[in-house]
Amino acid sequence: MASCSMPLLPLSPALSSSNPIFSLRISNTTRTSSLSYSSRSLSVSASSSPSLQAIIFDCDGVILESEHLHRQAYNDAFSQFNVRCPSSSSQPLNWGLEFYDELQNRIGGGKPKMRWYFKEHGWPSSTIFQAPPEDDDAKAKLIDTIQDWKTERYKEIIKSGTVEPRPGVLRLMDDVKAAGKKLAVCSAATKSSVILCLENLIGERFQSLDCFLAGKLNSLGI
Repeated sequence: MASCSMPLLPLSPALSSSNPIFSLRISNTTRTSSLSYSSRSLSVSASSSPSLQAIIFDCDGVILESEHLHRQAYNDAFSQFNVRCPSSSSQPLNWGLEFYDELQNRIGGGKPKMRWYFKEHGWPSSTIFQAPPEDDDAKAKLIDTIQDWKTERYKEIIKSGTVEPRPGVLRLMDDVKAAGKKLAVCSAATKSSVILCLENLIGERFQSLDCFLAGKLNSLGI
């Protein structure tokens, strides 16, 4: 298996812009039953279609339904540091399901999510700062501390053994490889996050990938 840099598709010399390639993309709102149905249909195509040379999976939302896991990790972090927003609230902040669905579609990246939310609803009190932070350095420290703890909590959840890939994913991967086709994972998530998910969700299949491509942290840490 190769960890690829851009462009993704020197999976083999035969793959070029003039050759067909199938990219499996399923949105976070797609029902899991649709993926299961698709896996059965594509299993047939993988073995019978000479034009299909590779299937590329995204990670979050395709291999793994991760939205509720990220929300859980954020809420656990808010509870850990008793993040109260507004600061006068007696209970830690808790992002509801419908709100988080809207938030994650509006704002990308964990730190920008929190920064946007606190700008809109007021900077919080917490065990990090008893009073709401006022200067930029204190605000950055607050967000960094929460995000770092949230990231570690998310890793714990992924490694807990309670998280499974979406229905049909493993079967489709096995059928694609059995048909002699290329198999890759391409994700905008950081490399460490992708590796963590793949090692825990697809097991030994991770080492048999022909390529995987992940994002990099930018200057904002997202």
